[in-house]
Amino acid sequence: MDNSPSTRQSLLLRIRDGGDERAWAELMEIYEPLVFRLARRRGFQDADAADISQEVFRSAASAIDRWYDNAQRGSFRAWLFLIARNLMINAFRARRRRPLATGSSDVCRLLDAQPASDDEDSKLIDEQYERRLFHWAVEQVRAEFRDSTWQAFWRTSVDGRPAKQVAEELQISTGAVYIARSRVMARLKRKIEEVEGRAEA
Repeated sequence: MDNSPSTRQSLLLRIRDGGDERAWAELMEIYEPLVFRLARRRGFQDADAADISQEVFRSAASAIDRWYDNAQRGSFRAWLFLIARNLMINAFRARRRRPLATGSSDVCRLLDAQPASDDEDSKLIDEQYERRLFHWAVEQVRAEFRDSTWQAFWRTSVDGRPAKQVAEELQISTGAVYIARSRVMARLKRKIEEVEGRAEA
């Protein structure tokens, strides 16, 4: 996980201030869907996964100072997902003590029968994080480009269509398609670097 993206330090400093709602909103916009997906992957229903996501961030908010002051701390993301994993284990244990009529004991047995690999979780989290970060960056920069520029980028880079075909559809030159794609990709890269802290001085 040495090459994994990391959360920028300035954002982590800002979330220590419980009153910085923008910092928490930005953090949750990126991480909450990942926690939710992890909970769903573990067998939780949508409502339970949403509850766990909220509890993860509530727990993180109350413990952020302890994480920050710990000289042995790992990455923020690893710490956040450790909180998520522990909360999911606690939720399954609580269900086991008071089983519901919905078959939750079957879910517990299934979870016990297929213990998750931490490496597998880490890989999934990294992949989901990168995907979520890309979509977040797309939402942030989309309005900066004319529609034809954006379509040239999207159709070639995301949809994987040939530049010549896209050029004909948009009635622009193939060279213009490559330039548009390059401009949008460069802007997305800068936006992602800002969030990961690599663009900071």
